[in-house]
Amino acid sequence: MPVDDVVLATQGDAAAFERVYRAHMPRIFNLARRMAGPEAADELTQDVFVRAWQKLALFRGESSFATWLHRLAVNVIIERFRTLGTARERFLADSEAVLEIAHATRTKHLDLSMDLQAAIEQLPHGSRTVFVLHDVEGYKHEEIGDLLGVSAGTSKSQLHRARQTLRGLLNKTTHGTP
Repeated sequence: MPVDDVVLATQGDAAAFERVYRAHMPRIFNLARRMAGPEAADELTQDVFVRAWQKLALFRGESSFATWLHRLAVNVIIERFRTLGTARERFLADSEAVLEIAHATRTKHLDLSMDLQAAIEQLPHGSRTVFVLHDVEGYKHEEIGDLLGVSAGTSKSQLHRARQTLRGLLNKTTHGTP
């Protein structure tokens, strides 16, 4: 995608923004799907691009547009968690109990063909968010803590629990245990 499309879009060119949207939509959709699940990915993707259109004048070119858009997307998704009142409760709740409940209700329906993405989708939102931000997107625990309003230690704890849960889910899938 030519850099000119971003410049034109910042000047209000809707056709240029449409080209920017088409170029970046798959990556933003995949991020939303990984962080919030497939049921919320379409709506969150649209929310990200609406916010991008509104905030485009703030893009100064100090980083690549893709980096700016990615950070905006993470913020929109996390904001949605906060709005729904789930993110903070999931992080501060007894995570072991949440994981046990999720594990007990969801493992009944495991399919032998489950892959990592399906296992990630089974994680509670808090654990999923930390796992995706840290292991998939490469954020550091301090950055995750700042984004989510939790301590770096909470981020580390959630990541540890997410990895344990994923390991258990994937082991059951590969060994054929229902």
